Amino acid sequence: MTLATVLVAAAALVGIGLWGALGQQSFVMLLMGIELMVNGIILAAGGLWAFAAGGVPTGQVLVIVAMLVMAVEMAVGFALVVAVYRARGADTTEGIGSLRG
Repeated sequence: MTLATVLVAAAALVGIGLWGALGQQSFVMLLMGIELMVNGIILAAGGLWAFAAGGVPTGQVLVIVAMLVMAVEMAVGFALVVAVYRARGADTTEGIGSLRG
């Protein structure tokens, strides 16, 4: 596997995530699109680190830490989605209107 194939796969993930985040109105689909974009960025960073540093394990540790942070961020995001749904009954971005009140 070459660096070019890793970067193409990362660009594909970012592109699909961007389409998912901008093209959907559901909160869950929006968060899934953001997660795909972050996964693509992590893949690109890990691939660049692996090919530039010659396989030094510090890059792998950085990628694992980034994945853990992303998992926590998604858990908080889904908790906020559940809280908004319980408080407002809105499951789409257009149904919420405003966060005030």
